[in-house]
Amino acid sequence: MKYLFGKPLAILIVVLSIISAAHPASAQKKAKFKVIAFFTGKNDRAHISFVGEAHRRLPQLGEKNGFTYDSTSNWDNLNAGFLSKYQVVLFLDTRPEKPEQRAAFQQYMENGGGWIGFHFAAFALTPSAYPQNWDWYHDQFLGSGQYKSNTWRPTSAVLRVENAQSPATKGLGSTFKASPNEWYRWEKDLTQNPDIQILLSIDPSSFPLGTGPKQHEIWHSGYYPVAWTNKKYKMLYMNMGHNDIDYENKTNKELSFTFDNDAQNQFIVNSILWLANRKK
Repeated sequence: MKYLFGKPLAILIVVLSIISAAHPASAQKKAKFKVIAFFTGKNDRAHISFVGEAHRRLPQLGEKNGFTYDSTSNWDNLNAGFLSKYQVVLFLDTRPEKPEQRAAFQQYMENGGGWIGFHFAAFALTPSAYPQNWDWYHDQFLGSGQYKSNTWRPTSAVLRVENAQSPATKGLGSTFKASPNEWYRWEKDLTQNPDIQILLSIDPSSFPLGTGPKQHEIWHSGYYPVAWTNKKYKMLYMNMGHNDIDYENKTNKELSFTFDNDAQNQFIVNSILWLANRKK
């Protein structure tokens, strides 16, 4: 007993202490990076549904994939001090409107910040409540210009992987089926922009896409980018983010969920991880 509690044990304790100090438990795990989601959550039940779903599901995905998820509906937080705490910014449903918010976001992106925009975050239409009054964002950064049209009702689509070499599309195969969504068409031809790299598009097997009732809401042919990145920035836009809602029967019941799709979730997680770790 005297031996056990004598110098050998004391030496062992000292050695273990040194090892522990050199390799603390927190350092053994990969340090988490931080994601912040901006949202409005006031317009269109389908978008509000998606925002609520993102708040539930992204923290779970973050716990499994090494990031923390915060959110704010205060767009005045788009300032240099607040943004400096985060590696990736998400726009879940809208865009900033004040000049100072827009200037802070542009500076954040030009300084190497990461960004993902979902669905309505790229919307602009003059005249509307969201006019095209931000040339840098819609024409240069996104490259898409104004909204032109959409499919209706929200339906799932087979998406084609256009760039299998991108970290964002890793493990998705050549095609996968997306959750029901309202799909957008844009003013500008993204294929003609050398800065834009298209990642996903509507696969022709999806046609006819949409159910109407208006005929122009049903797509029968054409090329429609769904997700892309601008090579000048650490950014990615994806058209997903509009859940199906029972408007017709006025129940407002949620009929579909964006995150109930493993392949689509993999694309979202891939994108977040890529942008957080990518060098500008």
